[in-house]
Amino acid sequence: MTFTINIQTNIKAFEKKVSAFAHKQLPFATAQALTAIAQAVVLAEQVNEKKVLDRPKPFTTGAIGVVKANKARMEATVFVKDITAAYLEPYQFGGKNKLNSRALLKPVDAVTDLDQFGNLPRNFIRKLKGRPDIFIGTVQTKAGPVNGVWQRDASVDFELPLTTRTGKLRTPKARRNTSGRLILLVKFTDAHPVKQHLDWFNVAQRAVAKNFNREMGKALARAIATAK
Repeated sequence: MTFTINIQTNIKAFEKKVSAFAHKQLPFATAQALTAIAQAVVLAEQVNEKKVLDRPKPFTTGAIGVVKANKARMEATVFVKDITAAYLEPYQFGGKNKLNSRALLKPVDAVTDLDQFGNLPRNFIRKLKGRPDIFIGTVQTKAGPVNGVWQRDASVDFELPLTTRTGKLRTPKARRNTSGRLILLVKFTDAHPVKQHLDWFNVAQRAVAKNFNREMGKALARAIATAK
């Protein structure tokens, strides 16, 4: 889906205020200003993503790009890369979140091995498989059946798996369970409606309005200073 912000009226108003000499530099200056404004929109969208989403990865914030304007193409385009856009569309248009597997892996408080973005490390589940204190499946709870990764009582010592990189003992970190009951480590959940809203288009409009005069002025000043 595309969204267009037309600033032709702003440019015409700007033209009326400049000298005849400066007027000749407007096409070049306008192309530069459009690109700078588009880059300001990118920054505004990235800041907004960090406010709305829970610790988004660089995969998300870094997926917004710009197609620059030039004198032959007086248009700058802000876009989101296709793969990331597919994940983000529900946060803009509504609907259920997109899963990259058959289920959403939701870590529970007992897991302490999360990365800086609050996500499970790569291959976390695979490394847990085969441990005698781990059970993967559905357990009937007071709240109903819960499917996930469960930890049995680990009061008896067991051998930890070797890492392939260093050869040292290593296992995904989780608090030791000596309670005598199953502890849920990771819950498998289905896609569900998202509550956050990115509001891409309004964020873009505010960024354009905020940056238009400044970027046009800067671009025109550079164009005049370098004119031959």
